[in-house]
Amino acid sequence: MFRHSLTRRDAFLILLGAFSMHLWTLFFREPPSEKSILIDARVNNPAAEHRQAAITTRTILTKTVTETAIPIPTPDAALDKAARERDNREFPHTSIIAHAPGWTLFKNLYMSNGTLYILTSSPDTFPEFRLMTSTGLPAENTAENMAAREPTKENMDFITPNDALERWGGDPDRGETNRVWTVEGNTLLFNDPPQFLHHYYHLVAELFFGVQAFWHGAFFPPETTTSEVIAQQLGFSNHHPIPPHIDRAIFAHSNAEGWRDVPGFNSYFIRAAYPSMTVEHQQDWNDRTIATNDGTRVWRFPVVLFTDRSASHRGRVCGSLTQRTASEAWEGMKKLGKLRGRHIGGWWEPVRNAVWEFAGMSAQERRLDEIQLPTHDIFIPGVGGGKDEILDGMGSEAQKFLPMPETVVITYISRQSSSRRKLIPEDHDVLVKELEALVKRKNEEEKVGEMKKKWELHVLQAEKMTKDEQVRAAAKTTFMLGVHGNGLTSLVWMKPSQVSTVIELFYPGGFAHDYQWTTRSLGMVHYAVWNDTYRTHPDKPDVAYPEGFQGNEIPVYGPIVAKLIEDRVGGVL
Repeated sequence: MFRHSLTRRDAFLILLGAFSMHLWTLFFREPPSEKSILIDARVNNPAAEHRQAAITTRTILTKTVTETAIPIPTPDAALDKAARERDNREFPHTSIIAHAPGWTLFKNLYMSNGTLYILTSSPDTFPEFRLMTSTGLPAENTAENMAAREPTKENMDFITPNDALERWGGDPDRGETNRVWTVEGNTLLFNDPPQFLHHYYHLVAELFFGVQAFWHGAFFPPETTTSEVIAQQLGFSNHHPIPPHIDRAIFAHSNAEGWRDVPGFNSYFIRAAYPSMTVEHQQDWNDRTIATNDGTRVWRFPVVLFTDRSASHRGRVCGSLTQRTASEAWEGMKKLGKLRGRHIGGWWEPVRNAVWEFAGMSAQERRLDEIQLPTHDIFIPGVGGGKDEILDGMGSEAQKFLPMPETVVITYISRQSSSRRKLIPEDHDVLVKELEALVKRKNEEEKVGEMKKKWELHVLQAEKMTKDEQVRAAAKTTFMLGVHGNGLTSLVWMKPSQVSTVIELFYPGGFAHDYQWTTRSLGMVHYAVWNDTYRTHPDKPDVAYPEGFQGNEIPVYGPIVAKLIEDRVGGVL
């Protein structure tokens, strides 16, 4: 009955009204707020970001929300600086801050395809290449090997500014920047093979010993004064400027295992003394070489200490007098008046203190006692003569101004459980008994008031101790005693005192400078013992390696060692 009740006019009006309502809702509805869209956003939450994207893509505001949610990155200052450097058409010239045979501190040293380049217009102002570098081959005492280690132009070469620009300048007509890439920071570049690096002594007490002497002194002016007394007092100073930070060490000819020793002390030392220093190896150096092998690209090292063992041995101090590469660095700084606190190892103190602290020593334990500064000139003859004299001023005469230790600690580092370089078993037993008797007698004397010092004896087997324990034991040692060899390296952690002494037991007739030079360079006294006799500076033995030198039948007469220690403390020696 309703079929004819809806007219055509009525249907038109219904459609018009529905269309009008649709337009009304489109133009006058409340716009969606930004807050309502971002309500599901989660910072650093990928799942939430996915949900947000799913929601926002259904609206016309998706683009707006995305742009406001993601911050616009700002240019990195380092990248901006590098870009400016690559626009530069004048490359920094190479210069030398300090040099001694085997130790060269460069500003702006370049490397391309494995060759080190000195960029200069004045090549005559630089040292001979052979006193700076070598081929990096392992050393053998043969004429053929010595010749093979002489450097070639593939190892180091000069390059003029014009040639450098031609090779590494790029093509500005094509809009190219230069091809110089800067390795920011301060670098140690070691050119030595693993031959000696994996020994505790050679890495710590030779390589880094030299690094510290050279780096610590090279950046500062010499200690100049017109007063001899003040000059002497500066030799006892433990307060001096802090050198620049070392950012990286590069072992160009050694892999990660090549510089690590079996007991693990080398890695312990590097992490303790240089906790922020990056270590690169031969593989990393090869990466840099390969990246520049076409010769059109180059690395620039703004500051780099370049060391080379073979070059050090070509110097007189190392090659003829000490056979210690660090001696070239030490003497080089001393002759310039830059070896600070030489009588107490003041130049070594930052490293020594860092390792002490790493080993768990308290601030009180690390504190050095007050020093009675000399008021007159101290004359102590060195080794050699004239301008070539070395280690002059170092020895017991200077030690007299240092404090006496509160406790006399004798540390005997025993090798009797090792496979080689051991005392005759019976001699070892007698030595220990004599030292025990000495300590007992001295402590009994202290009880009746004849002495104020306490005495201690520690017989140690380093292989049964942690690294921390070894460092702490050395730090409180007054007399370090042992058969020649790696175990005595811990002498570098001893505290300076009036009677700090290293007693090294040799097979009669044998001698090496390893620990003798190291001991004296820290201001301490060294004795070489041949069974029932001993010798010290200036009457040190000549270097010799007789049959039995590395053997297991090394003799020692215990009573003479005990008497030596007692006489040192008593002021007789």
